[in-house]
Amino acid sequence: MENENVKILFIGDIFGKSGLDAIANFFPIFLEKYKPNFVIGNAENAVDGKGITEEIAEYLFSSGFDVLTTGNHIWDNWKSRPLLAKEHRILRPANYPSGNPGLGYYIYGISNTNYSVGVLNLQGRTFMNTIDCPFRTAERALNDIKNKTNIVIIDFHAEATAEKLSLVNYLDGKVSAIIGTHTHIQTSDERIFPNGTGYITDVGMTGPYNSVVGLKTEIAVKRFLLQTPHKFEQAVGDEHIAGVYLEINPVDGKCKKIERFFYPDFVKNITQTL
Repeated sequence: MENENVKILFIGDIFGKSGLDAIANFFPIFLEKYKPNFVIGNAENAVDGKGITEEIAEYLFSSGFDVLTTGNHIWDNWKSRPLLAKEHRILRPANYPSGNPGLGYYIYGISNTNYSVGVLNLQGRTFMNTIDCPFRTAERALNDIKNKTNIVIIDFHAEATAEKLSLVNYLDGKVSAIIGTHTHIQTSDERIFPNGTGYITDVGMTGPYNSVVGLKTEIAVKRFLLQTPHKFEQAVGDEHIAGVYLEINPVDGKCKKIERFFYPDFVKNITQTL
């Protein structure tokens, strides 16, 4: 594929049983449509909404994923920790303090090509844990990654849109794309910044949409009404898949195309259901 753009799929936050059902039912559609060279998925919520296990990771890899990124909820499932320690295809945010298991970035060969891609997982700090600075962590990681490849994809797992936009302005031209995760609500602001970095504030959730970002609606409502903790229970049903498709110039690492997708579409007109 000399002189051709590298095609990359990024699948948004895979949430619990419904997320895995969406992968089984809808993911092959986009593999066929885009024929990607490399596939990334955020899997921090893959097991009952919290963390990932070896069994689920192997299922996702066998389904076509090359790398799985995560976020703050990876730590909620203790079984995730030994998996992070031994499996370099599963990343955790690089800006957690040293001593935590796992890698925050890695460089992966792209099958059937002479190219490689660096994937960097970062977590925001606004309205989240006050961990190490994602901006400075990115700089340190890029000093290593850019010596080996110009294709760099960042999963920025963050709450605040301002923090995500600040990072892409800070790194525009230094990375191929910054894909926002964590809020589970897909935004419609996909674009390529002036110096060639592709961006979307949040890629969205792959999972149950009869929910509040994956949580059973009645439990979420109680939390807001009563302002007290209630047992976490994942919702099921009404599955959708959310993601973005990227085309990256392998020579200079610049993003040439970014296209979001969400499937199946929401019903927007009540008459369609009658």
